[in-house]
Amino acid sequence: MARLPDAFIDELLARTDIVEIVGARVPLKRKGREYAAPCPFHDERTPSFYVSPTKQFYHCFGCGAHGTAISFLMNYDRLEFLDAVEELARRAGMELPGDTRQGPQESDLRDQYAALEAAARLFQRQLADSPRARAYLEGRGVDADTCARFGIGYALDGYSSLKDALGTDERRLRLLERTGMLSRNERGHVYDKFRDRIMFPIHDRRGRVIAFGGRVLDRDASPKYLNSPETALFHKGRELYGLWQARQANTKLERLIVVEGYMDVVTLFQFGVTQAVATLGTSTTPDHAELLFRNAPDVYFCFDGDAAGRRAAWRAVESVLPRMKDGRQAFFLFLPEGEDPDSIVRKEGAAGFDARLAQATPLSRFFFDELGRDINLGTLDGRARLAERARPLLAQLPDGAFADLMRQELQRLTGVGTAGVAAPAPPRPPARPRTPTRKRSLVRSAMALLLQQPSLGLSVERPYRFASLRQPGVPLLLELLEVVHRRPEISTGALLEHFAGHEHAEALRQLAAQALPGDEASWAAELHDAIAQLERQTLQQRIDELQQKQRSQGLDSFDKYELRQLLQALAGRG
Repeated sequence: MARLPDAFIDELLARTDIVEIVGARVPLKRKGREYAAPCPFHDERTPSFYVSPTKQFYHCFGCGAHGTAISFLMNYDRLEFLDAVEELARRAGMELPGDTRQGPQESDLRDQYAALEAAARLFQRQLADSPRARAYLEGRGVDADTCARFGIGYALDGYSSLKDALGTDERRLRLLERTGMLSRNERGHVYDKFRDRIMFPIHDRRGRVIAFGGRVLDRDASPKYLNSPETALFHKGRELYGLWQARQANTKLERLIVVEGYMDVVTLFQFGVTQAVATLGTSTTPDHAELLFRNAPDVYFCFDGDAAGRRAAWRAVESVLPRMKDGRQAFFLFLPEGEDPDSIVRKEGAAGFDARLAQATPLSRFFFDELGRDINLGTLDGRARLAERARPLLAQLPDGAFADLMRQELQRLTGVGTAGVAAPAPPRPPARPRTPTRKRSLVRSAMALLLQQPSLGLSVERPYRFASLRQPGVPLLLELLEVVHRRPEISTGALLEHFAGHEHAEALRQLAAQALPGDEASWAAELHDAIAQLERQTLQQRIDELQQKQRSQGLDSFDKYELRQLLQALAGRG
Protein backbone atom coordinates (compact mmCIF):
# COMPACT_ATOMS: atom_id res chain seq x y z
CA MET A 1 0.00 0.00 0.00
CA ALA A 2 1.23 3.49 -0.81
CA ARG A 3 2.73 5.18 2.21
CA LEU A 4 1.21 8.60 2.73
CA PRO A 5 1.53 10.85 5.80
CA ASP A 6 -1.29 10.49 8.30
CA ALA A 7 -1.82 14.25 8.24
CA PHE A 8 -2.41 14.16 4.47
CA ILE A 9 -4.99 11.35 4.74
CA ASP A 10 -6.76 13.12 7.62
CA GLU A 11 -6.97 16.38 5.70
CA LEU A 12 -8.12 14.57 2.56
CA LEU A 13 -10.94 12.82 4.40
CA ALA A 14 -11.85 16.06 6.22
CA ARG A 15 -12.26 17.78 2.82
CA THR A 16 -14.25 14.87 1.38
CA ASP A 17 -18.01 14.52 1.83
CA ILE A 18 -18.57 10.77 2.02
CA VAL A 19 -22.31 11.25 1.40
CA GLU A 20 -21.49 12.92 -1.90
CA ILE A 21 -19.04 10.17 -2.89
CA VAL A 22 -21.37 7.30 -1.99
CA GLY A 23 -24.52 9.11 -3.14
CA ALA A 24 -23.09 9.54 -6.64
CA ARG A 25 -22.95 5.76 -6.92
CA VAL A 26 -25.71 4.47 -4.63
CA PRO A 27 -29.22 5.97 -4.25
CA LEU A 28 -29.20 7.19 -0.65
CA LYS A 29 -32.21 8.28 1.41
CA ARG A 30 -31.97 10.33 4.59
CA LYS A 31 -32.74 8.41 7.79
CA GLY A 32 -32.44 10.78 10.72
CA ARG A 33 -28.82 11.92 11.02
CA GLU A 34 -27.61 9.34 8.51
CA TYR A 35 -28.36 8.09 4.99
CA ALA A 36 -29.45 4.58 4.07
CA ALA A 37 -29.62 2.39 0.96
CA PRO A 38 -29.60 -1.26 -0.05
CA CYS A 39 -26.01 -2.40 0.37
CA PRO A 40 -23.98 -2.20 -2.87
CA PHE A 41 -21.71 -4.99 -1.64
CA HIS A 42 -24.26 -7.76 -1.13
CA ASP A 43 -27.72 -8.62 -2.44
CA GLU A 44 -30.50 -7.37 -0.18
CA ARG A 45 -33.98 -5.89 -0.43
CA THR A 46 -34.15 -4.14 2.92
CA PRO A 47 -31.69 -1.24 3.32
CA SER A 48 -29.08 -2.02 5.95
CA PHE A 49 -26.29 0.13 4.51
CA TYR A 50 -25.80 3.42 6.38
CA VAL A 51 -23.59 6.43 5.66
CA SER A 52 -22.80 8.93 8.42
CA PRO A 53 -21.86 12.47 7.35
CA THR A 54 -20.63 13.31 10.86
CA LYS A 55 -18.47 10.22 11.26
CA GLN A 56 -17.42 10.22 7.56
CA PHE A 57 -17.96 6.49 7.73
CA TYR A 58 -20.17 3.86 6.06
CA HIS A 59 -21.33 0.59 7.56
CA CYS A 60 -23.58 -2.29 6.48
CA PHE A 61 -25.40 -4.08 9.27
CA GLY A 62 -26.04 -6.96 6.88
CA CYS A 63 -22.62 -7.95 5.54
CA GLY A 64 -20.37 -5.83 7.77
CA ALA A 65 -18.83 -3.75 4.96
CA HIS A 66 -17.48 -0.51 6.39
CA GLY A 67 -14.90 2.19 5.95
CA THR A 68 -14.10 5.69 4.68
CA ALA A 69 -14.51 7.35 1.30
CA ILE A 70 -11.15 5.83 0.34
CA SER A 71 -12.15 2.26 1.08
CA PHE A 72 -15.55 2.83 -0.57
CA LEU A 73 -13.88 3.81 -3.85
CA MET A 74 -11.52 0.87 -3.53
CA ASN A 75 -14.39 -1.59 -3.06
CA TYR A 76 -17.02 -0.01 -5.31
CA ASP A 77 -14.96 1.43 -8.17
CA ARG A 78 -12.38 -1.36 -7.83
CA LEU A 79 -9.57 1.16 -7.43
CA GLU A 80 -6.27 0.52 -5.76
CA PHE A 81 -5.48 2.54 -2.64
CA LEU A 82 -3.33 5.13 -4.37
CA ASP A 83 -5.82 5.50 -7.23
CA ALA A 84 -8.66 6.09 -4.76
CA VAL A 85 -6.56 8.65 -2.89
CA GLU A 86 -5.66 10.40 -6.15
CA GLU A 87 -9.33 10.51 -7.20
CA LEU A 88 -10.37 12.12 -3.90
CA ALA A 89 -7.36 14.46 -3.92
CA ARG A 90 -8.26 15.64 -7.41
CA ARG A 91 -11.81 16.41 -6.28
CA ALA A 92 -10.52 18.23 -3.18
CA GLY A 93 -7.89 20.21 -5.09
CA MET A 94 -5.02 18.60 -3.18
CA GLU A 95 -1.63 17.48 -4.45
CA LEU A 96 -0.22 14.12 -3.38
CA PRO A 97 3.08 14.34 -1.48
CA GLY A 98 5.98 14.08 -3.88
CA ASP A 99 7.67 11.26 -1.98
CA THR A 100 4.73 8.88 -2.20
CA ARG A 101 6.12 5.37 -2.43
CA GLN A 102 4.45 2.29 -3.79
CA GLY A 103 4.46 -1.09 -2.15
CA PRO A 104 4.67 -4.52 -3.81
CA GLN A 105 0.99 -4.70 -4.76
CA GLU A 106 1.01 -1.31 -6.50
CA SER A 107 4.27 -2.24 -8.18
CA ASP A 108 2.73 -5.42 -9.58
CA LEU A 109 -0.31 -3.55 -10.87
CA ARG A 110 1.95 -0.91 -12.39
CA ASP A 111 3.72 -3.71 -14.25
CA GLN A 112 0.37 -4.97 -15.55
CA TYR A 113 -0.55 -1.52 -16.84
CA ALA A 114 2.86 -1.27 -18.49
CA ALA A 115 2.42 -4.68 -20.17
CA LEU A 116 -0.94 -3.66 -21.63
CA GLU A 117 0.45 -0.33 -22.80
CA ALA A 118 3.32 -2.18 -24.51
CA ALA A 119 0.79 -4.49 -26.19
CA ALA A 120 -1.18 -1.47 -27.43
CA ARG A 121 1.95 0.06 -28.97
CA LEU A 122 2.84 -3.25 -30.59
CA PHE A 123 -0.63 -3.54 -32.15
CA GLN A 124 -0.36 0.02 -33.49
CA ARG A 125 2.99 -0.76 -35.12
CA GLN A 126 1.56 -3.93 -36.61
CA LEU A 127 -1.36 -1.95 -38.05
CA ALA A 128 1.08 0.44 -39.70
CA ASP A 129 2.89 -2.55 -41.26
CA SER A 130 -0.25 -4.37 -42.43
CA PRO A 131 -1.75 -3.16 -45.75
CA ARG A 132 -4.65 -5.59 -45.30
CA ALA A 133 -5.63 -4.24 -41.87
CA ARG A 134 -5.26 -0.63 -43.02
CA ALA A 135 -7.39 -1.37 -46.08
CA TYR A 136 -10.10 -2.82 -43.86
CA LEU A 137 -10.24 0.34 -41.73
CA GLU A 138 -10.12 2.58 -44.77
CA GLY A 139 -12.98 0.57 -46.23
CA ARG A 140 -14.94 1.24 -43.05
CA GLY A 141 -14.14 4.93 -43.42
CA VAL A 142 -11.93 5.21 -40.34
CA ASP A 143 -9.23 7.83 -40.91
CA ALA A 144 -5.73 8.00 -39.46
CA ASP A 145 -6.56 10.70 -36.90
CA THR A 146 -9.39 8.60 -35.46
CA CYS A 147 -7.13 5.54 -35.32
CA ALA A 148 -4.61 7.59 -33.37
CA ARG A 149 -7.28 9.06 -31.03
CA PHE A 150 -8.49 5.59 -30.05
CA GLY A 151 -5.12 3.82 -30.31
CA ILE A 152 -6.54 1.31 -32.80
CA GLY A 153 -4.13 -1.44 -33.82
CA TYR A 154 -3.89 -4.88 -35.37
CA ALA A 155 -3.00 -8.31 -33.94
CA LEU A 156 -1.13 -10.48 -36.42
CA ASP A 157 -2.52 -13.79 -37.65
CA GLY A 158 -0.29 -16.04 -35.59
CA TYR A 159 -0.26 -17.88 -32.30
CA SER A 160 2.87 -16.31 -30.85
CA SER A 161 3.38 -12.83 -32.32
CA LEU A 162 2.61 -11.01 -29.07
CA LYS A 163 4.19 -13.73 -26.97
CA ASP A 164 7.44 -13.62 -28.94
CA ALA A 165 7.58 -9.81 -28.96
CA LEU A 166 6.78 -9.12 -25.30
CA GLY A 167 7.00 -12.41 -23.39
CA THR A 168 10.77 -12.52 -23.47
CA ASP A 169 11.14 -14.19 -20.07
CA GLU A 170 9.06 -16.18 -17.61
CA ARG A 171 8.07 -13.13 -15.56
CA ARG A 172 6.80 -11.25 -18.63
CA LEU A 173 4.91 -14.33 -19.81
CA ARG A 174 3.11 -14.60 -16.48
CA LEU A 175 2.36 -10.89 -16.61
CA LEU A 176 0.82 -11.14 -20.09
CA GLU A 177 -1.22 -14.14 -19.00
CA ARG A 178 -2.56 -12.33 -15.92
CA THR A 179 -3.63 -9.36 -18.06
CA GLY A 180 -5.62 -11.66 -20.37
CA MET A 181 -3.38 -11.28 -23.41
CA LEU A 182 -2.38 -14.94 -23.53
CA SER A 183 -4.46 -18.11 -23.33
CA ARG A 184 -3.49 -21.58 -22.18
CA ASN A 185 -4.82 -24.80 -23.71
CA GLU A 186 -5.56 -28.10 -21.98
CA ARG A 187 -2.00 -29.28 -22.51
CA GLY A 188 -0.61 -26.17 -20.86
CA HIS A 189 0.62 -24.48 -24.04
CA VAL A 190 0.43 -20.68 -23.95
CA TYR A 191 -0.54 -18.72 -27.07
CA ASP A 192 -1.81 -15.28 -28.17
CA LYS A 193 -5.46 -14.71 -27.31
CA PHE A 194 -6.03 -12.15 -30.11
CA ARG A 195 -5.13 -13.17 -33.65
CA ASP A 196 -5.87 -11.46 -36.98
CA ARG A 197 -8.10 -8.84 -35.41
CA ILE A 198 -8.46 -5.08 -35.40
CA MET A 199 -7.61 -4.15 -31.82
CA PHE A 200 -9.47 -1.53 -29.80
CA PRO A 201 -7.73 -0.63 -26.51
CA ILE A 202 -10.12 -0.11 -23.60
CA HIS A 203 -9.05 2.69 -21.26
CA ASP A 204 -9.92 3.30 -17.63
CA ARG A 205 -10.96 6.65 -16.15
CA ARG A 206 -7.31 7.72 -15.99
CA GLY A 207 -6.60 6.87 -19.61
CA ARG A 208 -4.64 3.68 -18.90
CA VAL A 209 -5.11 0.64 -21.11
CA ILE A 210 -6.86 -2.07 -19.06
CA ALA A 211 -8.12 -4.47 -21.76
CA PHE A 212 -8.79 -4.91 -25.48
CA GLY A 213 -11.62 -5.65 -27.83
CA GLY A 214 -10.73 -7.39 -31.07
CA ARG A 215 -12.82 -7.43 -34.30
CA VAL A 216 -12.32 -9.92 -37.09
CA LEU A 217 -11.47 -8.65 -40.57
CA ASP A 218 -13.15 -11.55 -42.32
CA ARG A 219 -16.93 -11.07 -42.23
CA ASP A 220 -17.52 -14.83 -41.94
CA ALA A 221 -15.08 -15.40 -39.07
CA SER A 222 -16.38 -16.02 -35.58
CA PRO A 223 -16.69 -14.65 -32.98
CA LYS A 224 -17.10 -11.24 -34.58
CA TYR A 225 -15.89 -9.47 -31.45
CA LEU A 226 -13.64 -10.86 -28.72
CA ASN A 227 -13.04 -9.04 -25.43
CA SER A 228 -10.33 -9.47 -22.84
CA PRO A 229 -11.36 -11.71 -19.94
CA GLU A 230 -12.02 -10.28 -16.48
CA THR A 231 -8.75 -9.47 -14.73
CA ALA A 232 -7.54 -7.53 -11.71
CA LEU A 233 -7.66 -4.40 -13.90
CA PHE A 234 -10.73 -5.08 -16.05
CA HIS A 235 -14.34 -5.66 -15.04
CA LYS A 236 -16.54 -5.30 -18.11
CA GLY A 237 -19.70 -4.55 -16.13
CA ARG A 238 -18.00 -1.44 -14.70
CA GLU A 239 -16.31 0.03 -17.79
CA LEU A 240 -17.49 1.95 -20.85
CA TYR A 241 -15.58 2.01 -24.10
CA GLY A 242 -14.89 5.56 -25.28
CA LEU A 243 -15.54 7.29 -21.94
CA TRP A 244 -11.92 8.35 -21.62
CA GLN A 245 -11.97 9.86 -25.12
CA ALA A 246 -15.32 11.56 -24.45
CA ARG A 247 -13.97 13.18 -21.30
CA GLN A 248 -10.89 14.35 -23.15
CA ALA A 249 -12.91 15.81 -26.03
CA ASN A 250 -15.44 17.68 -23.87
CA THR A 251 -14.64 20.18 -21.15
CA LYS A 252 -18.03 19.39 -19.65
CA LEU A 253 -20.18 16.46 -20.73
CA GLU A 254 -23.81 17.51 -21.03
CA ARG A 255 -24.86 14.13 -22.45
CA LEU A 256 -23.62 10.61 -23.10
CA ILE A 257 -24.88 8.38 -25.89
CA VAL A 258 -24.77 4.65 -25.22
CA VAL A 259 -24.33 2.56 -28.37
CA GLU A 260 -23.63 -1.12 -28.90
CA GLY A 261 -20.28 -1.44 -30.67
CA TYR A 262 -16.74 -0.13 -30.84
CA MET A 263 -17.15 0.95 -34.46
CA ASP A 264 -20.28 2.93 -33.58
CA VAL A 265 -18.30 4.92 -31.01
CA VAL A 266 -15.34 5.43 -33.35
CA THR A 267 -17.43 6.57 -36.32
CA LEU A 268 -19.59 8.93 -34.25
CA PHE A 269 -16.43 10.56 -32.90
CA GLN A 270 -15.01 10.92 -36.40
CA PHE A 271 -18.18 12.73 -37.50
CA GLY A 272 -18.11 15.09 -34.53
CA VAL A 273 -20.44 13.32 -32.09
CA THR A 274 -17.89 13.10 -29.30
CA GLN A 275 -20.12 11.88 -26.47
CA ALA A 276 -20.57 8.25 -27.51
CA VAL A 277 -19.68 5.26 -25.32
CA ALA A 278 -20.37 1.53 -25.54
CA THR A 279 -20.92 -1.24 -23.04
CA LEU A 280 -18.46 -4.08 -23.45
CA GLY A 281 -20.47 -7.00 -24.77
CA THR A 282 -22.92 -6.92 -21.88
CA SER A 283 -26.25 -5.31 -21.01
CA THR A 284 -26.35 -1.99 -19.20
CA THR A 285 -25.54 -2.80 -15.58
CA PRO A 286 -26.29 -0.75 -12.45
CA ASP A 287 -22.58 0.10 -12.33
CA HIS A 288 -22.77 1.37 -15.91
CA ALA A 289 -25.77 3.52 -14.96
CA GLU A 290 -23.88 5.04 -12.04
CA LEU A 291 -20.85 5.71 -14.21
CA LEU A 292 -22.96 7.33 -16.93
CA PHE A 293 -24.78 9.69 -14.60
CA ARG A 294 -21.60 10.56 -12.71
CA ASN A 295 -20.27 11.95 -15.97
CA ALA A 296 -23.34 13.53 -17.60
CA PRO A 297 -26.86 14.55 -16.53
CA ASP A 298 -28.50 13.30 -19.75
CA VAL A 299 -28.04 9.76 -21.07
CA TYR A 300 -29.30 8.54 -24.45
CA PHE A 301 -29.56 4.80 -25.07
CA CYS A 302 -29.35 4.02 -28.77
CA PHE A 303 -30.59 0.54 -29.79
CA ASP A 304 -31.94 -1.34 -32.78
CA GLY A 305 -35.69 -1.08 -33.10
CA ASP A 306 -36.24 -4.86 -33.11
CA ALA A 307 -37.36 -7.04 -30.21
CA ALA A 308 -33.76 -7.59 -29.04
CA GLY A 309 -33.16 -3.85 -29.00
CA ARG A 310 -36.26 -3.24 -26.90
CA ARG A 311 -35.24 -5.95 -24.46
CA ALA A 312 -31.84 -4.30 -24.13
CA ALA A 313 -33.56 -0.96 -23.59
CA TRP A 314 -35.74 -2.38 -20.82
CA ARG A 315 -32.69 -3.81 -19.04
CA ALA A 316 -31.25 -0.29 -19.18
CA VAL A 317 -34.48 1.05 -17.64
CA GLU A 318 -34.17 -1.39 -14.74
CA SER A 319 -30.61 -0.21 -14.11
CA VAL A 320 -31.26 3.53 -14.29
CA LEU A 321 -34.57 3.76 -12.39
CA PRO A 322 -33.01 3.63 -8.88
CA ARG A 323 -30.55 6.33 -9.99
CA MET A 324 -33.01 8.83 -11.46
CA LYS A 325 -32.34 11.69 -9.08
CA ASP A 326 -33.86 15.04 -9.94
CA GLY A 327 -31.83 16.73 -12.67
CA ARG A 328 -31.00 13.48 -14.45
CA GLN A 329 -32.69 12.43 -17.68
CA ALA A 330 -32.67 9.23 -19.74
CA PHE A 331 -33.84 8.85 -23.34
CA PHE A 332 -34.22 5.96 -25.77
CA LEU A 333 -33.52 6.17 -29.50
CA PHE A 334 -34.56 3.20 -31.65
CA LEU A 335 -33.01 3.03 -35.12
CA PRO A 336 -34.67 1.75 -38.31
CA GLU A 337 -34.19 -1.91 -39.20
CA GLY A 338 -30.80 -2.62 -40.70
CA GLU A 339 -29.28 0.63 -39.43
CA ASP A 340 -26.80 1.36 -36.64
CA PRO A 341 -25.19 4.60 -35.43
CA ASP A 342 -22.22 3.97 -37.75
CA SER A 343 -24.43 3.82 -40.87
CA ILE A 344 -26.83 6.59 -39.78
CA VAL A 345 -24.14 9.17 -39.09
CA ARG A 346 -22.43 8.42 -42.41
CA LYS A 347 -25.71 8.98 -44.28
CA GLU A 348 -27.08 11.91 -42.29
CA GLY A 349 -24.03 13.46 -40.64
CA ALA A 350 -23.78 14.76 -37.09
CA ALA A 351 -26.71 17.15 -37.60
CA GLY A 352 -28.97 14.33 -38.76
CA PHE A 353 -27.94 12.13 -35.84
CA ASP A 354 -28.54 15.02 -33.41
CA ALA A 355 -31.99 15.52 -34.95
CA ARG A 356 -32.82 11.88 -34.22
CA LEU A 357 -31.60 12.28 -30.64
CA ALA A 358 -33.88 15.29 -30.24
CA GLN A 359 -36.81 12.98 -31.06
CA ALA A 360 -35.70 10.25 -28.66
CA THR A 361 -38.31 8.78 -26.31
CA PRO A 362 -38.05 9.99 -22.70
CA LEU A 363 -37.71 7.33 -20.02
CA SER A 364 -41.15 8.16 -18.60
CA ARG A 365 -42.94 7.49 -21.89
CA PHE A 366 -40.95 4.36 -22.73
CA PHE A 367 -41.59 3.04 -19.21
CA PHE A 368 -45.37 3.23 -19.48
CA ASP A 369 -45.47 2.22 -23.16
CA GLU A 370 -43.53 -0.97 -22.45
CA LEU A 371 -45.44 -1.89 -19.31
CA GLY A 372 -48.74 -1.33 -21.07
CA ARG A 373 -47.80 -2.94 -24.39
CA ASP A 374 -50.08 -5.99 -23.96
CA ILE A 375 -52.63 -4.34 -21.64
CA ASN A 376 -56.06 -2.98 -22.51
CA LEU A 377 -56.31 0.23 -20.50
CA GLY A 378 -59.94 0.47 -21.46
CA THR A 379 -60.78 -2.15 -18.84
CA LEU A 380 -60.59 -2.06 -15.07
CA ASP A 381 -58.59 -5.28 -15.13
CA GLY A 382 -56.07 -3.77 -17.54
CA ARG A 383 -55.58 -0.61 -15.50
CA ALA A 384 -55.19 -2.69 -12.33
CA ARG A 385 -52.56 -4.82 -14.04
CA LEU A 386 -50.59 -1.76 -15.12
CA ALA A 387 -50.67 -0.41 -11.56
CA GLU A 388 -49.54 -3.77 -10.24
CA ARG A 389 -46.61 -3.93 -12.69
CA ALA A 390 -45.54 -0.36 -12.04
CA ARG A 391 -45.73 -0.47 -8.23
CA PRO A 392 -42.42 -2.25 -7.44
CA LEU A 393 -40.54 -0.38 -10.16
CA LEU A 394 -41.69 3.08 -9.10
CA ALA A 395 -40.80 2.18 -5.52
CA GLN A 396 -37.14 2.10 -6.64
CA LEU A 397 -37.11 5.77 -7.67
CA PRO A 398 -35.23 8.13 -5.37
CA ASP A 399 -37.43 10.65 -3.56
CA GLY A 400 -37.97 13.80 -5.60
CA ALA A 401 -40.02 15.54 -8.23
CA PHE A 402 -39.44 12.89 -10.90
CA ALA A 403 -40.74 10.13 -8.63
CA ASP A 404 -43.80 12.23 -7.76
CA LEU A 405 -44.55 12.96 -11.41
CA MET A 406 -44.15 9.31 -12.42
CA ARG A 407 -46.72 8.31 -9.78
CA GLN A 408 -49.03 11.07 -10.92
CA GLU A 409 -48.77 9.78 -14.48
CA LEU A 410 -49.67 6.29 -13.34
CA GLN A 411 -52.68 7.75 -11.55
CA ARG A 412 -53.72 9.51 -14.77
CA LEU A 413 -53.42 6.30 -16.78
CA THR A 414 -55.10 3.97 -14.31
CA GLY A 415 -57.23 6.12 -12.04
CA VAL A 416 -55.53 4.51 -9.05
CA GLY A 417 -54.67 7.10 -6.38
CA THR A 418 -51.03 7.82 -5.64
CA ALA A 419 -51.43 6.24 -2.22
CA GLY A 420 -52.22 3.01 -3.99
CA VAL A 421 -49.05 3.01 -6.05
CA ALA A 422 -46.64 4.51 -3.60
CA ALA A 423 -43.84 2.30 -2.44
CA PRO A 424 -45.17 -0.37 -0.10
CA ALA A 425 -43.83 -0.13 3.41
CA PRO A 426 -40.55 -2.03 3.32
CA PRO A 427 -39.77 -4.72 5.84
CA ARG A 428 -38.18 -3.32 8.96
CA PRO A 429 -34.41 -3.11 8.60
CA PRO A 430 -32.10 -4.98 10.93
CA ALA A 431 -32.22 -3.43 14.37
CA ARG A 432 -29.72 -0.62 14.77
CA PRO A 433 -27.68 -0.98 17.96
CA ARG A 434 -28.67 2.41 19.37
CA THR A 435 -28.37 1.15 22.90
CA PRO A 436 -26.41 -1.87 24.02
CA THR A 437 -28.20 -5.00 25.14
CA ARG A 438 -26.15 -4.91 28.32
CA LYS A 439 -24.80 -2.02 30.31
CA ARG A 440 -21.50 -0.83 28.90
CA SER A 441 -18.47 -0.51 31.08
CA LEU A 442 -17.08 2.98 31.62
CA VAL A 443 -14.16 2.15 29.33
CA ARG A 444 -16.43 1.00 26.49
CA SER A 445 -18.63 4.05 27.02
CA ALA A 446 -15.62 6.34 26.68
CA MET A 447 -14.45 4.53 23.54
CA ALA A 448 -17.94 4.69 22.01
CA LEU A 449 -18.06 8.45 22.59
CA LEU A 450 -14.59 8.93 21.09
CA LEU A 451 -15.62 6.96 18.02
CA GLN A 452 -18.79 9.04 17.77
CA GLN A 453 -16.77 12.28 17.73
CA PRO A 454 -12.97 11.80 17.94
CA SER A 455 -12.24 15.48 18.63
CA LEU A 456 -13.86 15.05 22.05
CA GLY A 457 -10.65 13.30 23.12
CA LEU A 458 -8.69 16.56 22.81
CA SER A 459 -10.34 17.74 26.04
CA VAL A 460 -8.89 14.80 28.00
CA GLU A 461 -5.69 16.20 29.51
CA ARG A 462 -2.36 14.42 29.48
CA PRO A 463 -0.86 12.63 31.28
CA TYR A 464 -3.86 10.37 31.64
CA ARG A 465 -4.41 9.84 35.36
CA PHE A 466 -6.27 6.55 34.78
CA ALA A 467 -3.40 5.00 32.77
CA SER A 468 -2.48 2.59 35.58
CA LEU A 469 -6.06 1.35 36.05
CA ARG A 470 -6.16 -2.42 35.71
CA GLN A 471 -9.37 -2.87 33.75
CA PRO A 472 -10.11 -4.53 30.37
CA GLY A 473 -9.94 -2.01 27.52
CA VAL A 474 -7.90 0.67 29.28
CA PRO A 475 -4.80 0.16 27.05
CA LEU A 476 -7.02 0.41 23.93
CA LEU A 477 -8.70 3.59 25.25
CA LEU A 478 -5.26 5.08 25.84
CA GLU A 479 -4.25 4.19 22.28
CA LEU A 480 -7.38 5.90 20.93
CA LEU A 481 -6.67 9.05 22.91
CA GLU A 482 -3.04 9.14 21.78
CA VAL A 483 -4.03 8.86 18.11
CA VAL A 484 -6.58 11.66 18.52
CA HIS A 485 -3.98 13.92 20.19
CA ARG A 486 -1.44 13.19 17.45
CA ARG A 487 -4.02 13.70 14.68
CA PRO A 488 -6.52 16.31 15.93
CA GLU A 489 -8.48 16.43 12.65
CA ILE A 490 -9.03 12.68 12.45
CA SER A 491 -12.56 11.47 11.64
CA THR A 492 -14.27 8.32 12.85
CA GLY A 493 -13.62 6.60 9.56
CA ALA A 494 -9.94 7.50 9.55
CA LEU A 495 -9.62 6.42 13.17
CA LEU A 496 -11.01 2.99 12.28
CA GLU A 497 -8.64 2.81 9.29
CA HIS A 498 -5.75 3.46 11.69
CA PHE A 499 -6.79 0.44 13.77
CA ALA A 500 -7.44 -1.84 10.77
CA GLY A 501 -5.68 -5.12 11.49
CA HIS A 502 -5.60 -4.42 15.23
CA GLU A 503 -6.80 -7.31 17.40
CA HIS A 504 -9.71 -5.15 18.61
CA ALA A 505 -10.57 -3.65 15.19
CA GLU A 506 -13.91 -5.44 14.98
CA ALA A 507 -14.96 -4.32 18.47
CA LEU A 508 -14.11 -0.73 17.58
CA ARG A 509 -16.08 -0.98 14.33
CA GLN A 510 -19.14 -2.22 16.21
CA LEU A 511 -18.89 0.64 18.70
CA ALA A 512 -18.50 3.16 15.87
CA ALA A 513 -21.58 1.82 14.10
CA GLN A 514 -23.80 2.57 17.08
CA ALA A 515 -25.98 5.66 16.85
CA LEU A 516 -25.72 7.31 20.26
CA PRO A 517 -28.51 9.62 21.43
CA GLY A 518 -27.74 13.26 22.17
CA ASP A 519 -25.50 15.84 20.56
CA GLU A 520 -21.85 16.90 20.73
CA ALA A 521 -22.35 18.87 23.93
CA SER A 522 -24.02 15.96 25.74
CA TRP A 523 -21.37 13.53 24.42
CA ALA A 524 -18.62 15.82 25.75
CA ALA A 525 -20.29 15.86 29.19
CA GLU A 526 -20.65 12.06 29.14
CA LEU A 527 -17.00 11.58 28.20
CA HIS A 528 -15.85 13.99 30.91
CA ASP A 529 -17.94 12.11 33.46
CA ALA A 530 -16.65 8.70 32.30
CA ILE A 531 -13.01 9.85 32.50
CA ALA A 532 -13.62 11.35 35.94
CA GLN A 533 -15.06 8.05 37.17
CA LEU A 534 -12.10 6.13 35.71
CA GLU A 535 -9.72 8.48 37.54
CA ARG A 536 -11.68 7.94 40.77
CA GLN A 537 -11.43 4.16 40.27
CA THR A 538 -7.67 4.56 39.74
CA LEU A 539 -7.37 6.40 43.06
CA GLN A 540 -9.42 3.72 44.80
CA GLN A 541 -7.28 1.00 43.21
CA ARG A 542 -4.08 2.54 44.70
CA ILE A 543 -5.77 3.12 48.08
CA ASP A 544 -6.79 -0.55 48.17
CA GLU A 545 -3.20 -1.57 47.41
CA LEU A 546 -1.78 0.57 50.22
CA GLN A 547 -4.40 -0.58 52.73
CA GLN A 548 -3.67 -4.19 51.84
CA LYS A 549 0.03 -3.51 52.39
CA GLN A 550 -0.78 -1.84 55.73
CA ARG A 551 -2.60 -4.95 56.90
CA SER A 552 0.08 -7.35 55.75
CA GLN A 553 3.37 -5.60 56.53
CA GLY A 554 2.76 -2.03 57.57
CA LEU A 555 3.52 1.29 55.82
CA ASP A 556 6.60 3.45 55.91
CA SER A 557 6.38 7.23 56.18
CA PHE A 558 6.25 7.71 52.42
CA ASP A 559 3.42 5.21 52.04
CA LYS A 560 1.45 6.87 54.84
CA TYR A 561 1.87 10.28 53.24
CA GLU A 562 0.72 8.91 49.86
CA LEU A 563 -2.32 7.24 51.45
CA ARG A 564 -3.39 10.47 53.18
CA GLN A 565 -3.06 12.38 49.91
CA LEU A 566 -5.06 9.77 48.01
CA LEU A 567 -7.85 9.72 50.59
CA GLN A 568 -8.08 13.52 50.49
CA ALA A 569 -8.15 13.46 46.66
CA LEU A 570 -10.86 10.80 46.65
CA ALA A 571 -12.95 12.76 49.15
CA GLY A 572 -12.54 15.86 47.00
CA ARG A 573 -13.97 14.00 44.00
CA GLY A 574 -17.11 13.20 45.97
